[in-house]
Amino acid sequence: MSHSTVADFAPGRTNEGAECTRWKRSVPTAACALALLLAALETAPAYAAPAEGDTYVYAEVNEFNNEVIGRFRERVERVAPDRVTVSIEPDGAAAGPARTEVLTKDGNWLQHPVVSRDQRLEYHFAAPYPAYAFPLEPGKTWSGRVGAKVSGDTGARSVRVDGKVLGNERIRVPAGEFDTVKIRRIVYAGDADGTHTETTITEYEWYAPALSRAVRTTRESGYLAISASSGGQAQRGEMMRYELIEARPAGR
Repeated sequence: MSHSTVADFAPGRTNEGAECTRWKRSVPTAACALALLLAALETAPAYAAPAEGDTYVYAEVNEFNNEVIGRFRERVERVAPDRVTVSIEPDGAAAGPARTEVLTKDGNWLQHPVVSRDQRLEYHFAAPYPAYAFPLEPGKTWSGRVGAKVSGDTGARSVRVDGKVLGNERIRVPAGEFDTVKIRRIVYAGDADGTHTETTITEYEWYAPALSRAVRTTRESGYLAISASSGGQAQRGEMMRYELIEARPAGR
């Protein structure tokens, strides 16, 4: 399989000094700087919408003991003007139940599991969950809060996401070697009650522009159990890793 590299998408592929010197002959310095900025933004990693039939297989690994829990298949079932529907099919009960996820056309979540204390619960978001903020330029940060409902729970939750692009990194996963953009997200699950603080989730994702998706993700969660005697006792949730095993883009 041939993979594009982050370098193909990243800013700074031209000699900016030479370009500015050339442009200054006809435009002011400020306009030259603006032109260079716009050119960089145009070449930063962007999201390419998926096609129906795109299929990807991932391994799910428990990072406490490096045990492979199972595999699951993601398949794009439907691409509509405002959303993408994806089926998730695990190869066994340990990898969780079969389910459906719903994304926006730019990869942000509308319906997706979120770790809430010791469980993965299906969240339905009132507005897109900001997993990404394109273009993915090194150093870029974003923060957002979205309302959500959880199946079987009548209450509303408010989920906060703080994201940052850490930089570019070339990595190897079972599916091959990829140039990636490394992203960190800190997520607050909005599940606090009288005896627990809300779950805090720290995710690192290696996003491959060539596939417009993550090829590796790690996730760690935790919360505090509150009591009158101890004040707050740390509770560890899960530590998981997901790695791409196989990519089968539709028609390719």
